[in-house]
Amino acid sequence: MDATPRTPPRFSATFDPHTLAEIRRAAATGIYDIRGGGAKRRLPHFDDLLFLGASVSRYPLEGYRERCETHVVLGTRFAKKPLELKIPITIAGMSFGALSAPAKEALGRGATLAGSSTTTGDGGMTAEEREHSEKLVYQVLPSRYGMNPDDLRRADAIEIVVGQGAKPGGGGMLLGQKISPRIAAMRTLPEGIDQRSACRHPDWTGPDDLQIKIEELREITDWEKPIYVKVGASRPYYDTALAVKAGADVVVIDGMQGGTAATQDVFIEHVGIPTLAAIRPAVAALQELGLHRKVQLVVSGGVRSGADVAKALALGADAVSIGTAALVALGDNDPAHEADYAALGTVAGAYDDWQEGRDPAGITTQDPALTARLDPLLGGRRLANYLAVMTLEAQAIARACGKSHLHNLEPEDLVALTIEAAAIARVPLVGTEWIPGQGGG
Repeated sequence: MDATPRTPPRFSATFDPHTLAEIRRAAATGIYDIRGGGAKRRLPHFDDLLFLGASVSRYPLEGYRERCETHVVLGTRFAKKPLELKIPITIAGMSFGALSAPAKEALGRGATLAGSSTTTGDGGMTAEEREHSEKLVYQVLPSRYGMNPDDLRRADAIEIVVGQGAKPGGGGMLLGQKISPRIAAMRTLPEGIDQRSACRHPDWTGPDDLQIKIEELREITDWEKPIYVKVGASRPYYDTALAVKAGADVVVIDGMQGGTAATQDVFIEHVGIPTLAAIRPAVAALQELGLHRKVQLVVSGGVRSGADVAKALALGADAVSIGTAALVALGDNDPAHEADYAALGTVAGAYDDWQEGRDPAGITTQDPALTARLDPLLGGRRLANYLAVMTLEAQAIARACGKSHLHNLEPEDLVALTIEAAAIARVPLVGTEWIPGQGGG
């Protein structure tokens, strides 16, 4: 008998088990896969950068005696009433529909406790959200669902959404199981029927038209409200320059690590560019126009910690925005609901079927029995705690680099762990002075 051990079988790197399963699923159903969440593949990210803390050549700040400021003002270019925030971390737009009413209320409560802002998302403004958000940004999306001039005037800022990082060039989805009577009434839609948002605005097709739209919104709101323009990261240099030319006060760049309530899986994994790759081109556009720090840049897509915040600001952003992380802070994907996640065929931390409306945490659902599980007061306190920790972490890093304000962090404070990150972030590869594509050694 041959005792030679057999080599275990190996799957193809191209046709791995997941790819094979997807081919079989597509062949059996004839429809593409829809899911929520963000990209699952490994992408260049903030973890690929390191800070150079102070030593002999730099002088650190003493954390117990020397302040490190965190405040930021958004919308200083044209708005009469720019947003003054205590921290440079805001809550991204997530719709009532994608999220439950208690979740939207909790986001407002948490942002208010932390001294920051939250954002409406598609489908309009809810009374709970407006009541509990001291500073609320109102999104104007291609769908125009729930939009009206009265709510525009009640908001503290307006965000024109051109695209989203998880699906630049694509529209939104809200499947029928989440179209409750209240949501149907707000969006003027039939109850229980799938809703698909348009991928582009119906009344403009380019930057010249965008300028007209911005001026129209300024007239409606008496030039009081800051006007943001949000784009999914794909061509950040040109998109930033054109948004500024059109008159934006703030540009929001959303990278592909950002989440979504629901879209095609092929969008999430194969369209757009990583958040890290979007920052420096956007900053370069602002610098070349002489408007860096005058037109504020907000970066979103996969921001999770104070280190991520500090790195985004060091690369030139004025603030960041969080979505998925905020939902986790509220209690989404919590192991406390592990048995319920198992009943759905998944586990806490991997659940991304937000479009199904069966979230055990009561956050990405419209089921009354499930939404009742989320206490918006507790959720708000949890979010405020999380935002406070992120801010403290960013301050600790800034002090270690000798900075008295988070905005004083700069690319010189960073090095990259990989050649890819060095080229993308335009900072030296660790242990060298080399920035790929820029010479040096």
